[in-house]
Amino acid sequence: MVYTILLVVAVILSILIIFFILMQKGRGDASGMFGGGSSGAVFGASGAGNFITKLTTFLVVLFFLNCLALAYLAKNKVSQNSLIITDDASKSQETSTTPSNDVTKEDSNQEDLVIPD
Repeated sequence: MVYTILLVVAVILSILIIFFILMQKGRGDASGMFGGGSSGAVFGASGAGNFITKLTTFLVVLFFLNCLALAYLAKNKVSQNSLIITDDASKSQETSTTPSNDVTKEDSNQEDLVIPD
C-alpha cells in the first residue's frame, strides 16, 4: 500500500518537475515572449524566476527522497525464498556425497544454480 502511494507520488513529482523546468526562463531567452514586462506581477520583475527555481529545486529534492524510500521498500519486499543461490542449497551440496539416480526436477534445478567456489 505504501509502495503504491510512493510510486504515484513519484510519477506526479516527475511531471511537476518537467513542467517547472520548461517554465523557467533560459539565459538567452527573449524577455518579451512570456510576460516580459511583468514588473507589476505577483512576484515582481525577477521574483517569478527565482520562485520557480526554488520550487523546482524543492521538487527535485522531494523526488530524490521519494526514490530512496521506494528503493528501501523494494529491497524489503524481496523475500529470502526468491534468491537464486541460498546458503541451504550450498550446504545440501556439501552434505550429500553419494549421488542418487532418481533426481527430481527441483533437485536438478538447485544443482544447476549453485556456483562452485
